Amino acid sequence: MPLTGFTTNAEELTLTITAEFPVPVKRLWDAYMDPRQLEKFWGPPTYPATFTRHDAFPGGLSTYVMTGPEGDTHGGYWEWLTLDAPHSFSYLDGFLTPDGQRNTDLPTTRNTFTFEATASGSRLREVSHFNSAEELEQLVAMGMEEGTREAMGQIDDVVADLKSFAAERGTQPQLIGDTQLRVSRIIRGSAEQVWRAHVEADLMTRWMLGPDGWTMPVCEPAAEVGDTYRYEWENDDATQRFGFTGEVLEAEAPYRLVTTERMLSLAGMPEGSDSSATTQNEMTLTPVESGTLLTTLITYPDAKTREEVLATGMVDGMELSYARLESAVLP
Repeated sequence: MPLTGFTTNAEELTLTITAEFPVPVKRLWDAYMDPRQLEKFWGPPTYPATFTRHDAFPGGLSTYVMTGPEGDTHGGYWEWLTLDAPHSFSYLDGFLTPDGQRNTDLPTTRNTFTFEATASGSRLREVSHFNSAEELEQLVAMGMEEGTREAMGQIDDVVADLKSFAAERGTQPQLIGDTQLRVSRIIRGSAEQVWRAHVEADLMTRWMLGPDGWTMPVCEPAAEVGDTYRYEWENDDATQRFGFTGEVLEAEAPYRLVTTERMLSLAGMPEGSDSSATTQNEMTLTPVESGTLLTTLITYPDAKTREEVLATGMVDGMELSYARLESAVLP
């Protein structure tokens, strides 16, 4: 077990957890930055977590839901305060109601994680600051120590897995709930470079093309809240054309961009295209050791629409575009 300390201090209203791991600090740090890895150990084995948002930057927000063996769900959130990669980060930690709102009936804590190198790998130290002795006692009574030990016991397997989350894996889809899809890909470039490649037309038209044989004659990006974008693609013999439009809902350069997306009705659209469905796309960029982790959470109107879109080969087309981004745009 990696957990080496679990200490409460009633006078300082703190709970301190220490754990040691046989991996470098950066490997352990990345496990907390990557929602795909984090959700494999954040909850105990009987209550695995699914992160629906993970903004690892000051001012960002993370949300997750832990699902129990009987199907019961328990939500939580992090409100990010500070981040000094790969040394420390802090956030406000709270609970969510069943409808996804902040639960004001349960306590919030201020948590600080620090990471330091050791002779055998790395050490993690988490200090939770409580508002009162009653809140500290309440969370300890809820089984926090047992849950922490079970959760921490899963980290070794995650950080030892160098294949599942490697950049060479390419674009990876993950179904979340009934209507969401999370697509993840490590891009070999900085967050600033990847952001520019998604919001500057002269860069986008060089890589955002999907399969060979298509061009992007219309590229009108948007990166300010309330602005609209329009993209159109056309095949080489001009027999097929399709496009998308939408509005920017959130923008936090160079880390987060949230937009709506609706397919345009254009002459010569590929067979099977559906112009009626509107999705919400949440793109998050997170610096990791091998580049930038790009995650896009797509929310569809229903499960049927998600299935139909996946059947078009969307993920394969995204991988072709991202590979072109690395080879043709990024240094």
